[in-house]
Amino acid sequence: MPYIKSVYPKPSFLNRNSHYSTIYPAKIKKYPVPDYSREKIETPDHDFLNLDWRKQSDKQKLVILFHGLEGDSKRTYLNSCSDYFYQKGFSVLAWNHRSCGGEMNKTCTLYHHGSINDVNSVVEKALSEDYKEIYLIGYSMGGALVLNYLGSYTIDERVKCGIVFSAPLSLKSCSDSLKKGINKVYFKNFQRTLVPKFKEKANQFPGKLNEDMIDRIKTFDEIDEYFTAPLHGYSSKEDYYDKASPLAVIDNITTPCLIVNAKNDPFLGEECYPIQRFEKHSFCTFEMPKYGGHCGFPLKNNHHSWTEMRAYKFIDEL
Repeated sequence: MPYIKSVYPKPSFLNRNSHYSTIYPAKIKKYPVPDYSREKIETPDHDFLNLDWRKQSDKQKLVILFHGLEGDSKRTYLNSCSDYFYQKGFSVLAWNHRSCGGEMNKTCTLYHHGSINDVNSVVEKALSEDYKEIYLIGYSMGGALVLNYLGSYTIDERVKCGIVFSAPLSLKSCSDSLKKGINKVYFKNFQRTLVPKFKEKANQFPGKLNEDMIDRIKTFDEIDEYFTAPLHGYSSKEDYYDKASPLAVIDNITTPCLIVNAKNDPFLGEECYPIQRFEKHSFCTFEMPKYGGHCGFPLKNNHHSWTEMRAYKFIDEL
């Protein structure tokens, strides 16, 4: 399953622009939030995760949806994907990372690209529900979590595949990309919600965070050096980038995977397109459409995006 030619159809002229195809689905396009049923589960470290379910009457097939950085289970791209698969007869589980989904978590840790213990808690919960087949679909940071989990854990045979879109395979290259030109706008969007979270954590746990740095954040360098790394057991941002980048474990994956990164994704650096790494990979298929932006992949005259259709096709062909 090597690098393959993309089957993403050529989008409209406007959607060939990387920024438009990134921003429109994220900020302008609306898709109704599904009628989820929320469940709170406890993690081994006595924190919690909020899980949003849509259950079919049978326990045959389940897709687990992973949102991106500072997202939640009700983002437009997940709503659309949830509906698409639910209409195909799948149950759906869209989960929220710690501090996401409208409720601050209890412990000092937040979430990051290497939070695979939380992924394992979610998958174990799904397995306990006795689903026969489980499929993992991740977007952006959620895609990195899918790959890091599959490359680090012993995977139950009921987990049939992982499918990821716009995945930051190299965290350093993504951090560097978001320092350049107009891409800084995307970082500012993350900063707008991350800074208040750091301040709330500082109030929850006095002395545990570097409070002097919170208002001095200018790039992901500061976030990852002074907050992500020390809060989650990494010695530095470089240590975090090395260990939490999916490229560190991609060769360990023995579960079928589809990885789709658009060539014009403004978030991803060159290291996120390691075609040669996949040419001889027995389990990972890498697809690089010319267009699509970041988690965009719009279609002409269709309220769904191409991502859910591509994910379903990959599953159907297993």
